[in-house]
Amino acid sequence: MKENETSVPVIGIWGLIFIYVFLCILTVLLSKTFFADILQDGRITDRLMLVVFFTIPAVLFIFLIISLVRLAQDFITRKTGRRFQARLLGYFTIVLLFSAIPLVLITTLSTTEIMRFWNTLDMESTMNYAQQFVMDAYSLHLEKAQNIVDNTDFDQIFDNPSTPLPDGLIAIQDFEMSPSSVEGKADGGAEDEAQWTSVRFWGKADQALDAPPAQFQGFVTRQKNRDTDVVRRLIVTSDRTARLITYDLGEGFDAAIDGFETQRARFDALKTLNIQFKEILFFFYAIFFLPAVLLTLIIAISFTKTITKPIADLTEATRKVANGDFSISIRAKKNDEFGILIRSFNTMVRDLEKTRNSLIKAETISIWRQMAVQLAHEIKNPLTPIKLTAERVLRRWQNAPEKTGEILESSMFSIIQEVEGLSNMLSEFRILSRPMEPSLSISNVLERIEPFAASYRLSFPAIEFDISNIDCAAAVKVDERRFIQIITNIVINGIDAINAAGLAAADTAGAADATGVKKIEIRTDTVKKQGAVFCRISITDTGQGVPPAAAEKIFTPYFTTKEAGTGLGLPIVERIVSDHGGAIWFNSSPNLGTTFFVDLPTA
Repeated sequence: MKENETSVPVIGIWGLIFIYVFLCILTVLLSKTFFADILQDGRITDRLMLVVFFTIPAVLFIFLIISLVRLAQDFITRKTGRRFQARLLGYFTIVLLFSAIPLVLITTLSTTEIMRFWNTLDMESTMNYAQQFVMDAYSLHLEKAQNIVDNTDFDQIFDNPSTPLPDGLIAIQDFEMSPSSVEGKADGGAEDEAQWTSVRFWGKADQALDAPPAQFQGFVTRQKNRDTDVVRRLIVTSDRTARLITYDLGEGFDAAIDGFETQRARFDALKTLNIQFKEILFFFYAIFFLPAVLLTLIIAISFTKTITKPIADLTEATRKVANGDFSISIRAKKNDEFGILIRSFNTMVRDLEKTRNSLIKAETISIWRQMAVQLAHEIKNPLTPIKLTAERVLRRWQNAPEKTGEILESSMFSIIQEVEGLSNMLSEFRILSRPMEPSLSISNVLERIEPFAASYRLSFPAIEFDISNIDCAAAVKVDERRFIQIITNIVINGIDAINAAGLAAADTAGAADATGVKKIEIRTDTVKKQGAVFCRISITDTGQGVPPAAAEKIFTPYFTTKEAGTGLGLPIVERIVSDHGGAIWFNSSPNLGTTFFVDLPTA
């Protein structure tokens, strides 16, 4: 049995859920970099990172467009289940909006209120006061160091090692220039680079230096790695001696200064947030919130397709069953309520198919029984005159042989006519009962009908045969002999209907009043059905029409409204059209005429 299946989404539900989880993890990881750049540097992240950030919503947006285009294609192609899927998607979208809009509003209002409160804080003055306090503390340390240098006898400290250093000092170091350098200067020779050596040191060992840190007397410019938490004062005692005094600023002094500078930079960065607040908020929603919304919509579309697929399959299968296709079968992929319903439907279809086959078999037997009875009756009718004629000739031969010739010719002619009638009837029955294998070829409709119409104009001069509306390019793919048989049967029926209408009019109002138009018109049109192109041949007569009571039986074998008819002409026509993959039907109005429509495949 055929499986009824529909298209599936580009990405499955579980694939979308995996992407959603991956997106959440990636958002958490990338958000650290995003907010770090904003809070530390006061700027939105660099362009490369922005490209990475916006790649995610861009890809998801493309997937959403593809999903919506496929949904639009379902509407264009009138695919089963499209409206139900659109309604479900609408419900999902409404729920998503009801959930997202309050979240966006609350987040925006809360962030705006926090920024407004931040702007009310006078952090600028506080930072300026703190910076002034640091400068004052440093100046105070310099004054204290200078005071100690001015009031301390450092030679006595070196002479008496047990003497403690003044409070705040942590090292004293004396340097002496090498004699060779001094002599070179005195003799007027080339000036050599000064070579200093440490001659005496007192204090913390980690504060000892290899040479004086400066050339001129005074406080030495501090270097970060060398002068951590200390300030140094250089005293030049003579041309060849110098003394370096190291003063302790306190443990963590430089770290505190660096921390203050860092916080000051962060504060300056935060000040720019107020200017770029709307832009940052836009980037926040575009980078972190929009992908979740887009992915939720994609998942919603996939969910709706998954939900509507069984319903669409059932709808499509029901339509096919209603059209007589009992070979349909739906694959049940789950054991839920839909799976139970689908399996029940498949069981019902199989039962219906069995019942239909039984009914068809019974109906076929009944039809063939009826046809056999009718055929026996039709055969019996001509046998009676044949038998009587033969008996008549036999009696004449027995009683008056010399006079047998008087009736022999008429009797033989009568027998031959009856036998020919039997032969024609059996031939028609054979055509109706056995399969046809038409020899298909491309036939131009006008070229086949034009000679046929010309011969009928000569045979029936009182009837007008109009073929002016036949397209000269119209062609059909048929068995040429069968095609002429189709046209002949329908046209002969039209001629009989026109003649019957003329006789009825003459009987009713006299021959003088029987002046109705006697016309048979044949025309062609091109039509499309189920993706195929057909040539529609219309044959219209102005006869008495088909009685309503006979309309339903017009294609039934051996049913006829004519006294001399066999009732096999139109059933044979229907069989020929059906074997060619076409269709035949008619419209009729009493006393106005009948139009037969025949659709045949085009070339």
